[in-house]
Amino acid sequence: MNKQTLSFQAEVKQILHLVTHSLYSNKEIFLRELISNASDACDKLRFEALNNPALYEDAPPLEVRVSFDATARTITIHDNGIGMSMEEAIANLGTIAKSGTREFVAALEAQQKKDAQLIGQFGVGFYSGFIVADSIIVESRRAGLKADEGVRWSSKGDGDFEVEAIERIQRGTSVTLHLRADEEEFLTGWKLKSIIGKYSDHISLPILMQKEEWDAKANKQVLRDEWVAVNKAAALWTRSKNDITPEQYQEFYKQISYDSEAPLAYTHNRVEGRSEYTQLLYVPSKAPFDLWNRDKRGGVKLYVKRVFIMDDAEALMPVYLRFVKGVIDSADLPLNVSRELLQESRDVKAIREGSTKRVLGMLEALADSEDPAERAKYAAFWKDFGAVLKEGVGEDHANRERLAKLYRFASTHTDEGVSFTDYVGRMKQGQDAIYVIAANSLAAAKSSPQLEIFKKKGIEVLLLADRVDEWLLSHLYEFDGHPLQSVVKGAVDLGKLQDEDEKKQAEEATAAIKPLLERMKVTLKERAKDVRVTTRLVDSPACLVVEEGDMSSHLARMLKQAGQDAPQSQPILEINAAHPLIKRLDSTEHFDDLTHILFDQALLAEGGQLDDPAAYVRRVNSLLLT
Repeated sequence: MNKQTLSFQAEVKQILHLVTHSLYSNKEIFLRELISNASDACDKLRFEALNNPALYEDAPPLEVRVSFDATARTITIHDNGIGMSMEEAIANLGTIAKSGTREFVAALEAQQKKDAQLIGQFGVGFYSGFIVADSIIVESRRAGLKADEGVRWSSKGDGDFEVEAIERIQRGTSVTLHLRADEEEFLTGWKLKSIIGKYSDHISLPILMQKEEWDAKANKQVLRDEWVAVNKAAALWTRSKNDITPEQYQEFYKQISYDSEAPLAYTHNRVEGRSEYTQLLYVPSKAPFDLWNRDKRGGVKLYVKRVFIMDDAEALMPVYLRFVKGVIDSADLPLNVSRELLQESRDVKAIREGSTKRVLGMLEALADSEDPAERAKYAAFWKDFGAVLKEGVGEDHANRERLAKLYRFASTHTDEGVSFTDYVGRMKQGQDAIYVIAANSLAAAKSSPQLEIFKKKGIEVLLLADRVDEWLLSHLYEFDGHPLQSVVKGAVDLGKLQDEDEKKQAEEATAAIKPLLERMKVTLKERAKDVRVTTRLVDSPACLVVEEGDMSSHLARMLKQAGQDAPQSQPILEINAAHPLIKRLDSTEHFDDLTHILFDQALLAEGGQLDDPAAYVRRVNSLLLT
């Protein structure tokens, strides 16, 4: 086959432009990415060879070799893994099938300090070679193909690449970087070894480099024809915890997560019993860009007897813990395990349950620590990941109580950090319920008129302002024997906290203005299910509530915004019989207009939108002119 010149996919051109013009921080990341790709290629061969041992050909030991030529200004990363055919080279190196490219470009362009760490996070690590190279040549042959079915791929990182068929005896891939004029620092053995030690020491395959010795006659270091391992070649999670430093744990996390910051917490355990497995799990210190994508596969890699099986094994961790990164190595699962089998396996279920408990245990240790620094770490975690953790209350019934203890909220007493345990510990004598309110924002919750009686009596109310909080309230009904009661549902019930005089005054007020209530019901018959006197209001004239069993107005609005149908139910207008506006209703000739204005203002106060804003403006203007 003659040489062909092909064009890169448009998304690849965008990435190459950013790589060659913008990625100037932490350039050494290119070697980590290319070694990681080489290791993955060996893992893929090992996996495919389970059913076809002939793929090993005559070279079964898997390895990665790194070499350099200072005179030619080249670095070569060679592996004897699965390799590529002509078609695979064109597809893998010229196009990007993985979704998220647009998000990668947007994230990179938004960086004030361009950071090469991002490149691996989006699965386009090969192109990091162009950070230091002005051209790259890839030679490869897929295991199982004939020697004359090799392929050479080359590009200068512009809009095109070339491919041609070549003779290649060895299976696997060699990536040769022709370095730019100002990248000499990478053309020394000690520099390459230091980068490998920093980023790739955990790779379970041997990473080999030529032995260097001092030549006294030439007065310089020379390379010998002897290859030696420059990494420990033992998977980090298989080593004893006593032999691993915190720095090594952190570097391994950065390698598998593509995060530039150290993890918030980690746990490393060997579990024995019905299922035997090793787990090394990390909680990040900051939220990833795709945290809210529930369809994203998990961040846990699955190995079986140290053989890599798959990235992002979502069956090993519940969706609400999708931010967790790490490795699980099972001693029991079959090597040919499929994603379908993962969903059904009892062993996988046991691993999932055990790993979930480990992660929750890490979070509990931070949240309940007596060390202020540890509690501060949990507060930082909650700020970034709390809304996702709340999803668990409806998905993980077995751990609902543990999850509830981890939740934190703002309240009418403080802006953040209130746990259910804290709340219960300072409930007023005679208080049975945990009072909560959900709103579009913390400011809206704080200023809600439904809180007035609670503020007057000093009763704490939890303020729920995350979009997921309505979901939480629909699955969490009580804590430590105390029911969760929304202050915007049903008639206000303070139980023993409301004295008999208040109840009597409310009953008398209702009887005194009963004709007024009936007139208002007639005026609002198309908008309100009922109009009644309330004791929950102190300063405001009116507010809206829903029946105890009905969907809250806040949840109904969120469903509507998401394009979903919400049950049609009318709210109840509650009025403050002592308010001057209510007293004025009996004597005004603009009864209907003022009644509708009271309803509209109550709707606005709870964060709702008017169906007919123009009508509201006309009514207000009419009253202003009287």
